[in-house]
Amino acid sequence: MLKTAAVIRHVHFEDLGTFEAVLTASGYRIHYYDIGMNELWTLDATLPDLMIVLGGPVGVYETEAYPFLEEERQIIERRLASGRPTLGICLGAQMIAAALGAKVAPMGYKEIGFSSLSMTGAGRSGPLRHLEGVPVLHWHGDAFDIPDGAASLATTTVCATQGFSIGSHVLGLQFHPEVDACAGIERWLIGHAAELASAGIDPRALRADATKYGPALREAARKTFTEWLQGTA
Repeated sequence: MLKTAAVIRHVHFEDLGTFEAVLTASGYRIHYYDIGMNELWTLDATLPDLMIVLGGPVGVYETEAYPFLEEERQIIERRLASGRPTLGICLGAQMIAAALGAKVAPMGYKEIGFSSLSMTGAGRSGPLRHLEGVPVLHWHGDAFDIPDGAASLATTTVCATQGFSIGSHVLGLQFHPEVDACAGIERWLIGHAAELASAGIDPRALRADATKYGPALREAARKTFTEWLQGTA
């Protein structure tokens, strides 16, 4: 029997990437809920076997400018209360952290580009260990505090909170392990062109790093996600 994965997507090019093949191989039917296209009220937070909340270029605190954020947060709160498997990436992780009462705020600078993570003890003993020493893609200007009761998993010199977990069923990742860097990140470079320009980042450098680090990232990320999925069963 197929399992279901409900995926909240904020911008079309920030999708499941290399994680999609893992879900398909693991017997999941994927349902995207695209903000601005699909009504969030139609999403039953407790029904899917897995819920994934992807990234996006808004802040969790911008609810007056983007009212959908409050509705999305309520869905995530109900999901977390159900105890069912939930994964958040970048904005998704920030939304989970906020739903758990943790602070999310601008860092005052951007962390954009490929760099390796420094694992905590908890990170090194869990699925994230496959990513140790592998440059991953970072693309954010906000950061979350680690929620009460959660384990901190990884850090970088730029951002001390790169991931957290609660038991085996909740995982929040500030970075982007899912990005299909092997296929190039042109959609990201075009979609975030204004942000790159304002941050003074040359897209040519990001494109070159995607080609350089993409194969190792794809392999390590798929191992990480596969192991986490198996642990939620």
